[in-house]
Amino acid sequence: MSSSSSSSSSEAKWLFDVFLSFRGEVRRGFLADLHRCLLHRGINAYIDSEDLRPGDQISPALTKAIEESRIAVLVFSEDYASSRWCLDELVKVMECKRLKEQLVLPVFYGVEPRDVRGQRESYGKALARHEEKLGKGSETVEKWRQALIEAANLSGWHYDHGDITKFIESIVKKISTIVARVPLSVAKYPVGLGCRVEKVMSLLSIGIDDVRMIGIWGTGGVGKTTIAKDVYNSIASQFDGCSSFLANVRETSSKPEGLVHLQKTLLSQILWKENLEVLSVDGGANLIRDRLCCRKILLVLDDVDRGDQLNALARECAWFGKGSRIIITTRDKHVLTSHGIDQVYKVEPLDRGEAFELLSSYAFPRNQTKDISRDLIDNILGYANGLPLAIVVVGAFLHGRSRGEWESTLETLTESPNKDINHVLKISFDALDNNQKDIFLDIACFFKGRERDYVTRVLDGCGLKTLIGMQTLIERSLVTIEDDSTIQMHDLIEQMGQDIVKIECLDDPGRRSRLWCYEDVSEVLSKDTGTNAVKGIVLDLPTQKKLDISRGAFTRMRRLKLLILSNARISGGPVCLPDDLRWLEWHRCHSATLEFSAGPKKLVCFDVSGSQIKKLRGYLKDFRMLKDINFSQCNFLTHVPDISWAPNLERLDLWLCESLVEVDQSVGYLDKLEFLSLDSCSKLSIFPSILETKSLRELHLSGCSKLEKFPDIRVKIEHLEELDLKGTAIKELPASIDNLVSLRQIILWHCKNLIRLPSNIYKLQNLEHLGLNYCSNFIMFPKNLEDPTDLDGGLGFPNLDSLSLWDCNLSGLDFLEDSSNFPKLRHLNLKGNKFTHMPRCFHKYDNLKYLYLDNCQQLQEIPLLPSNIGIIRANNCRSLQKLPDFSSLSNFSEYLRKTRELDMLLIGGEMPGWIHNCEEGPISFKVPKDLYDKFLGLALCVVLGLEEGKVDGVTFEVIILVNGGTVESYTRCLHSMESDHVWLEYYPRSSLWEVENSSRTSLWKVERYLQNDWSHFHVHLRDSTGSIKKCGFRLICQQQEDDLRVEPQCLMIKERDSEEDKSEIDWMIKERDSEEDNSIDTEEEDSPIETDGEES
Repeated sequence: MSSSSSSSSSEAKWLFDVFLSFRGEVRRGFLADLHRCLLHRGINAYIDSEDLRPGDQISPALTKAIEESRIAVLVFSEDYASSRWCLDELVKVMECKRLKEQLVLPVFYGVEPRDVRGQRESYGKALARHEEKLGKGSETVEKWRQALIEAANLSGWHYDHGDITKFIESIVKKISTIVARVPLSVAKYPVGLGCRVEKVMSLLSIGIDDVRMIGIWGTGGVGKTTIAKDVYNSIASQFDGCSSFLANVRETSSKPEGLVHLQKTLLSQILWKENLEVLSVDGGANLIRDRLCCRKILLVLDDVDRGDQLNALARECAWFGKGSRIIITTRDKHVLTSHGIDQVYKVEPLDRGEAFELLSSYAFPRNQTKDISRDLIDNILGYANGLPLAIVVVGAFLHGRSRGEWESTLETLTESPNKDINHVLKISFDALDNNQKDIFLDIACFFKGRERDYVTRVLDGCGLKTLIGMQTLIERSLVTIEDDSTIQMHDLIEQMGQDIVKIECLDDPGRRSRLWCYEDVSEVLSKDTGTNAVKGIVLDLPTQKKLDISRGAFTRMRRLKLLILSNARISGGPVCLPDDLRWLEWHRCHSATLEFSAGPKKLVCFDVSGSQIKKLRGYLKDFRMLKDINFSQCNFLTHVPDISWAPNLERLDLWLCESLVEVDQSVGYLDKLEFLSLDSCSKLSIFPSILETKSLRELHLSGCSKLEKFPDIRVKIEHLEELDLKGTAIKELPASIDNLVSLRQIILWHCKNLIRLPSNIYKLQNLEHLGLNYCSNFIMFPKNLEDPTDLDGGLGFPNLDSLSLWDCNLSGLDFLEDSSNFPKLRHLNLKGNKFTHMPRCFHKYDNLKYLYLDNCQQLQEIPLLPSNIGIIRANNCRSLQKLPDFSSLSNFSEYLRKTRELDMLLIGGEMPGWIHNCEEGPISFKVPKDLYDKFLGLALCVVLGLEEGKVDGVTFEVIILVNGGTVESYTRCLHSMESDHVWLEYYPRSSLWEVENSSRTSLWKVERYLQNDWSHFHVHLRDSTGSIKKCGFRLICQQQEDDLRVEPQCLMIKERDSEEDKSEIDWMIKERDSEEDNSIDTEEEDSPIETDGEES
């Protein structure tokens, strides 16, 4: 029997995560930014050096890099096809897609996907030149053409305009998710797996365009999950990222909200969305049905034991798109048959030859059987009954052991009256040392499914040697570490561990070492039946149940080290906790009822979050080993006293302590403190005046509305990246702020007492975002006074991306006069300030894309704009006298040639003369389809206002339809308006090309034109406030005379106003609304376009 798996992909070892194929024209801009962002996310991306390109042929090293990359990203730019090198790379990439199941993701950067696919424009010209050199009908050119067609039909991204940073982020986010979703770990030695996987594959019939559910059925430990994982790894790449493996369905669904959690996981994995809202099982079922009914998906539901689980996750085939495959593993065949699943593969145990091979793989290093006889091996295998789980555990236990130890193991198995798998598994447990046994039992009883870092902290705190002990359990195949860093173990091994604890005393849980079941914990703690045997108690009490603890509950538990409880109520006065306790988490406890005896203590974690504690008790001074204190949401706590007695403290959480007034100075000197949270401590007024916590990584002070002073920073703090002081009463930041050398973000919103910032804030060279919104007493933003030739001085903000100074009382913008201080600034928010003029050098802010000037009522002019500006808001700037000159079409077109986007709101009541006036609308016009290759975009203009007085709010919705398909829809909201305003927006050609919420169906058919072949544009303006006075449009073409070839139908529709036309428009809008109602996407309005393959 072959020991190889059927899945090559499951065993693939990639040298690189991503291979980047590109033309040199994008190397120093887009490509460099993309590569840097990938590396920042820890993604190993291969990028070649142009110096290493010796000629026209790609080198063997580059070929090897392509073959050893998991993902290939093809950046199709204007000149990509002019390079034979790039085209040869492309051919090799598409070959690896076919032969090695490499994932290929195209990026259309400044080019249309249809031009790449159809080899038009620069691609057609480049291939024609290649054909001139290589000859008509050249086989090489034909390969290039075919590769271009195949690649352009794949799902990817299209960038034609907009926020390049968000565009790059969308690419990196998707690649990160793919890379994070590594092939599932299958089996170290996949003995006998290949033939079993083939039988499952024959049931799946991949390639047939139906929807199919199949079952994998067998006893526990026989390998159902292993087979399902290998099948998943083998075929997941054929589902374009729409795949989900839901493990441990039985166990997860038994927990509160477990089925809802599984539904969220399924939706997020298939749709590539996070934080999806699922309120109920029925609601989740509807979302799965509605959102996945048109998607070809692969879904594995592992370890199902009830019909309601299938009803919630995969009720029927109609829930999923054509070609979908759903695989269900279970121990109960009735679950499958009752769900109508008749294609079931029964997993048989391993035969004698397979069992011998598997045991040998684990037990004998380098296939050396030493002096162990075949009879001895067969006798031991007889007790495993062909179950791979038992064989693996026994084999790992016997690895490298002597013949005598093998014979002793057989003797132990022979003497046992129990012949079930549990007894076989226990052989491995019995061989562990005490430290390893304690770790194993703690995981089996308390921590399966928890994050490894948390479990390690807890168990280390309890005095165990977790790192080395955990490694032994992994090597013995008793636990595994999943890709999400959680600790898992097979449910049969988990049951074995829990049984070991239960048989310590079958009749009296108070005499067991660990308690985790509600009934057992309740009995022991309410009836004082605990004994010296108890080492750990962990219970997350369901909200519908109560737990009463008697006063003497812990009196006899002198060896108790671990206590984690929530919602437990103490009756009859305070309880005294054992001196040997190491880890205490007691959420929502009345802490006045907790007592410790005098003398040194070993407590490492003291978490009584949500309790009614009023002050820290004096006995805490005995806890010098404390590393973690959590008093969050302790609403009666007023003071944190001298805490210097805890020199090892790493975490101090005081979040939402609403009565907290003072934090002692000693906290500022805790050398090992990494985390300090005082968010929403609204009465905090006394805080350490000096901060020397050089290990600090997180500091949270937002919402401390009485805090007037931020401490002086005496040492360099190198790990703190974010400073959130939102809603505090501080008046200024200290001059020593530059010691926070790694800060990337400072948030000072609603700091109404803030007057100024220190000038050496410019020394924060890593700062990316600075927000001072609603600092109403702010006087002025500092100028950079440092000598730029002074290497120790500030060099401006070299990395600042966003500066927000909304409602900051600014009367001048002197600090913006030198654009070199803000070389990367893209977002500038100056709303609600008092300045009269923009800086003279404003046009030099080359990277600025977003400018907000609303309610700057003294602003008199907006000068020449930066070349890349995309969005301008200037609502209620009533003193404006001079605006950007878009009065002529030539000025507007010239501007668009630079930025390719525009969204502008300015004071005024007249539309530019070059706009086609449609009065109040609707806007409707016909465009000859041959203009597709000639037009640049569409300009819309709306005049807003009321006949009298001030408007508190204006809301209108814009819906653009082309040939009945919605291409754009969004709502504009203006909070107040005191006079007429003109809103002008420009839509580039690419944004009018594809139908919203669809499979990217093309709206233009340009391959063959018929006489009088037109496309119909309709812009519907929904105005709930009656604020639209005028509206109009202009199609902007490369040649101005082509603009006039459109046929406006605004007046015709308005005059005709037939019921037939009305009903047609209403139907289109209702269709659009129904699509949106079924959508749970939360993408931002200007997020980059992703292409989904076929467009025409």
